[in-house]
Amino acid sequence: MTTRTELLERAPRQILPEEGERVLCAVSGGVDSMCLLSMLDAWCRARGGQVVAAHFNHQLRGDAADQDEDFVRGICKQWGVPLTAGRGDVRAFAGREGLSVEEAARTLRYAFLRQAAEAEGCGRIYTAHHADDNAETVLLNLIRGTGLRGLTGMDWRRGVLFRPLLGAAREELEDYAARWQVPHVEDDTNADPGAASRNLLRLQVMPLLRELNPRAAEHINQTAGQLRTADRSLEEEARRRTARAEVREGRVCLPAEALLRAPEAVGPRMLLRLFDLLGVGRRDIGAVHLNALLEMVRRTERGREGRLSLPHGVTARYCRRQLVLETRPQPLTTAQLTPGRPLRWGDYTLTLLDRPEGTGLALRARTPGESRAVAVGPCPPGGRLTLPGSRGGRTVKRLCLDRGVSPEERDRLPAVYAGDELAAVWRLGVDVKFLPEGDAVRFIKIEKNREADGS
Repeated sequence: MTTRTELLERAPRQILPEEGERVLCAVSGGVDSMCLLSMLDAWCRARGGQVVAAHFNHQLRGDAADQDEDFVRGICKQWGVPLTAGRGDVRAFAGREGLSVEEAARTLRYAFLRQAAEAEGCGRIYTAHHADDNAETVLLNLIRGTGLRGLTGMDWRRGVLFRPLLGAAREELEDYAARWQVPHVEDDTNADPGAASRNLLRLQVMPLLRELNPRAAEHINQTAGQLRTADRSLEEEARRRTARAEVREGRVCLPAEALLRAPEAVGPRMLLRLFDLLGVGRRDIGAVHLNALLEMVRRTERGREGRLSLPHGVTARYCRRQLVLETRPQPLTTAQLTPGRPLRWGDYTLTLLDRPEGTGLALRARTPGESRAVAVGPCPPGGRLTLPGSRGGRTVKRLCLDRGVSPEERDRLPAVYAGDELAAVWRLGVDVKFLPEGDAVRFIKIEKNREADGS
C-alpha cells in the first residue's frame, strides 16, 4: 500500500525532518514543489512537527506570476499550512549586477528562502529537485566545462538546503500528483525551449537520450554518484596534504614541495583548500588561476620570487620555497608625524621625538626658519637615496634587492619625508643630505606592531 511519504522515504533518514521539527519548503506552485509540500506536510504532522511554505514571486510573468502566488496562498490556507511570501524585481536586479535572468532569479530566490527560514525559526530549507533535475544539471555542467565537481551533480544536502526527492523521477511525481489529487499550476515558460537553457535540455535533448536508452537519466545519476565519491576522496587527500599549512589572519603559507609531490589531480584541490583557509572561499577561482599558480611554483627558481594577482584581492607569492597567499592590504597613504604622538602606519608604529629612543631613524634637527614637516609614506621603488659610503644615489628598488628585501616587504616599509624630499627608508638608511649634525636630531622611533611580527 502506497503512502503520501513513500517517495520521500527514499532519501537518507538524516535528510528528513526530525520529531517535532519546524522546516521550510520552497513552493513555486508547480507539480514538483506542490508534491513535496504535500509529502512534508504528512511527514511532519505524523511526528508532531510543522512545514512552512515559502513562495517567491519573481515578477517575470506579470499577472500570471501574481496568479501563481494567489494559488499557493489558497492551497496553503486549505491545507492549514503556514505561508511566507516574498517578491523581487529580477530583471532590474539582473541589470544592476550584470547577471543573466536565470542567475538573478536564483540569487534572489535563495536569499529570500534563507531570510524566511531564519524569520520562521526553521533550521532546514527543502527544495523539490528530483532525479531528472539532477541529470540535467550534470549535462549542463558538462557542456559548460565545470570540471569534476560539476559532474557530481546535486547532493542530498548542501548546508541548510535539503533535496529529499533526488531519488524520485519527474514521472513518479506526476503519478503521485494524480493519485493524491495534488493541485498545481503550470508555468507556460516551462514549455518554451528558448526560455532557458535547462528548458532546451529537458524538452529536446533528454528525450533524444531516452531514445538511445530509456534509463539515461538513471545512469547519469549513478555516474554522478560515483564521481561524487571520487571527488570527496580527492578533497580529503587535499585536506590531508594541506594540514600543515601555516595560517594567520590574511595569510596562508604552504611549502612548495607539498604541491610538487602531490598527484596531478590533487594539486589544484590543495590550492582551492588554501583559498578556503585564507577565508575568501573558492568562488571565481577558475582553472586559469589554478594553472597559473602551479606553473609559478614549477618554474620559479630557488631563491627567486614570483607574484600573481588573483580574485578577491588575493596576492600569491613564491618565495624561499614557500607559496604564500595573502589578502591585499589596504593602500598606504602619506601621513604627517606629530612630535610625541605615536602613529600607526601599516605594520609599524612611528613616533617623532627630539632624542634617540629605541630603534628608528635619526635625521638632522630642524634648522631655524625651516618649515618642512616630517611625514611617513609608501616607499617608492624609483625613489633614490644616497647612503653614507656609497658612490652616488641608488634606487630604493636596487637597494632592497641588494639587502634581500622582497617586493612585498618593500611596499610595506615606511619611507620618511622632509617636506617633499625622500629623507630615509626604514631598513635601508638615511640619505646623506639628512644625516644628523652634532647631538641635535629629529628621531623617528619605529616599532613593528605585534600582530605583524613574523609576517
